[in-house]
Amino acid sequence: MCHEPDARTPLPPISGASDLARSADIVLRSSDGTEFAAFEAMTSHDAAPGIVILPDVRGLHPFYRDLAMRSAEAGMHAIAIDYFGRTAGLGERNEDFDHMETASTRLYTMGFCFGGRKSFNQAAGKEDLDGVIGFYGLPQRRDEDDVDPPAELAGEYRCKVLGLFGGADQAIPADAVDAFRTALDAAHVPNELVTYEGAPHSFFDKRSKEHRDACGDAWRRILEFVGINENA
Repeated sequence: MCHEPDARTPLPPISGASDLARSADIVLRSSDGTEFAAFEAMTSHDAAPGIVILPDVRGLHPFYRDLAMRSAEAGMHAIAIDYFGRTAGLGERNEDFDHMETASTRLYTMGFCFGGRKSFNQAAGKEDLDGVIGFYGLPQRRDEDDVDPPAELAGEYRCKVLGLFGGADQAIPADAVDAFRTALDAAHVPNELVTYEGAPHSFFDKRSKEHRDACGDAWRRILEFVGINENA
């Protein structure tokens, strides 16, 4: 599990940027009629940037609802989506679940762990995105059956990338982040890959004092990346 069960999103280190206009659980329908659970949070500014939040393997956990509302408070229209409607339906799932078996001027994705890698690779899709944000998404190849390592797809990326990693994350060594940066640079993809020394995997979800600075810095970088002035 990437997060502690009761993890809540760190408070954005800003004040007065915007406010939450509304939030609600919604249902999305794919082109073949499959229903997917989602949660939207709208900021008070109609033309604000939009961000699609891609969770970890737990899907639409309360952490991501909270993050969507915090994002709206900071000046973004936000929607957090659940991946598993096609096979698991719309209901909430417990910790035993096996994940394997609006109008905006700019659009971004932001993902975490499993979703962090998915967010990175949205840059290689056909969607007209302005940028992608990934927290501790593995950039390297996991094994010979791995089909979508970001470091190997970077040549297909079409938008800028913000990657946020923990220096104490044993799953993502420093050389993997360096290789990802090298691949992005070689493909002339604007990128900012930041590693927080001593921070573990999933540091953004931790409320402990020792990671407060990393969380605050990461949030400021997100706001800058999507074009929001934290002093507004």
